[in-house]
Amino acid sequence: MGGSPMCDSQAMGETAIPPRLTPEQSATWDRDGYLIMRGLVPQAEVAALIAAAMTQAELGPVAGLWDADYTTRFPVRDDPLTRYPRLLQLHRHPHLALGALARQRLLHPDVATITEALLGEPTLAAQSMLYFKPPGARGQALHQDNFYLSVMPGTCLAAWIALDRADAASGGLAVVPGSHRLDLICPEAADMTQSFVADRVPVPAGLVPVQLELDPGDVLFFNGQVIHGSTPNTTADRWRRSLICHYLPARSRAIHDWYFPLLDFSGGEHRLESSSNGGPCGSPVLAAFH
Repeated sequence: MGGSPMCDSQAMGETAIPPRLTPEQSATWDRDGYLIMRGLVPQAEVAALIAAAMTQAELGPVAGLWDADYTTRFPVRDDPLTRYPRLLQLHRHPHLALGALARQRLLHPDVATITEALLGEPTLAAQSMLYFKPPGARGQALHQDNFYLSVMPGTCLAAWIALDRADAASGGLAVVPGSHRLDLICPEAADMTQSFVADRVPVPAGLVPVQLELDPGDVLFFNGQVIHGSTPNTTADRWRRSLICHYLPARSRAIHDWYFPLLDFSGGEHRLESSSNGGPCGSPVLAAFH
């Protein structure tokens, strides 16, 4: 279910031959709604992203990048995410070392090739995020990404890049295979002692979450309807940092306007119709996303 590892001696973010999906990978994607590409991001790039992220965390808040608001909405005593909140839309800050690296990965030619192969058409980039998830941090209850992006018609696509080993103990992702065939399910209240967001999507009867294990440089691609989430990081000394990028079909008619401007893989800016009025579940609170 994974791709061939890339050579660490290659330049950061570069591969000698653009990856192509095997028939087995295509079948896995069609059946489960997700696909793990092992070793897609070179280790030198992973190390550079971690170093830049930790440096940025030490420098402190940056307007439009540092998402600390949820710590006042959903406070938890001694919450490590107060010190290390997620970072949003990193690619819009190319003057920062972390922003430049995130933009490079968001618009990487390999990603263009893979996302187009998975969706069967060219794609646009909508979002980049970084999660620190230090020891003791809460997880995120099960959810569907397109509830927040509101791509119409169709759905979005995520590329979830592991920067550290991500497993059950460190709060790695669990996914529900086959849930990509479902419509959006309206969320219910989440357990805020376990999740840093208030929404939770229940797992429909007959479907079962599967805990994934990813190593640094592995990339999990998944359909925007796929139910997924994570539990708290229960380790004493392991981080679970990750970079997440979101894409959508270039032919899409609308997306929530928070994601404007969209980017093509040459860096050109695009705007679609706004879907900000929400779908069947109403308008989501975007600050609660991921």
